[in-house]
Amino acid sequence: MVIWDHIGMWVAAVLTIAIFSLLYRDNPFYRAAEHLLVGVSAGYYVINYFYASVIRKFAVPVFQQGDLWLLPGGILGLLILLRLSRRTQWVSRYAIAFYVAAWSGYLIPSVIQERILIQLQGTIPPQPGTVPWDAFLGAIIVLIGVISILIYFYFSAPHTGVLGRISQVGITFLMIGFGASFGYTVMGRVSLLIGRFQFLFQELPESLMNM
Repeated sequence: MVIWDHIGMWVAAVLTIAIFSLLYRDNPFYRAAEHLLVGVSAGYYVINYFYASVIRKFAVPVFQQGDLWLLPGGILGLLILLRLSRRTQWVSRYAIAFYVAAWSGYLIPSVIQERILIQLQGTIPPQPGTVPWDAFLGAIIVLIGVISILIYFYFSAPHTGVLGRISQVGITFLMIGFGASFGYTVMGRVSLLIGRFQFLFQELPESLMNM
């Protein structure tokens, strides 16, 4: 392992310990590591997006491959940068309006297809006997959950009587969904914590032994 790899691992270890120092209390080491993370992430994404959009999707096709039909889109993108000045920021509104309208027209059909039609198809239970009994039972539970949740968000009538009891079932399904999402988030954070511990107590000592 070269010397720069050792330096990089030591920097990562110091920054990891600085982030963990927040568990004791807020301190300058944590704030410095936090600001460094935000600054490096912002710089990385700016360079990445600039290369992916301006260089690869505009400069290379237009000036090297001769795809001049991309030139109007590039000009609209450059007009958005005029928003940085108060005198010319009104010009950027035309580019932003065109971008919002075009992107909405592009997304609306795909959103309807993915988030409405496919979900409606997923709530329709299959015919009995065509799938295993546990899959059929799961489909019925999903159908009951979707209907009860939709009734819970139906506010045009008071939730009393049968409507109120069904909405209570919808609340139960919502709580189960929120709990599962929260558990998934916690497990993801715990896996990140385990990865940092493995770096500090396994990878870093091994690198020191190989020096």
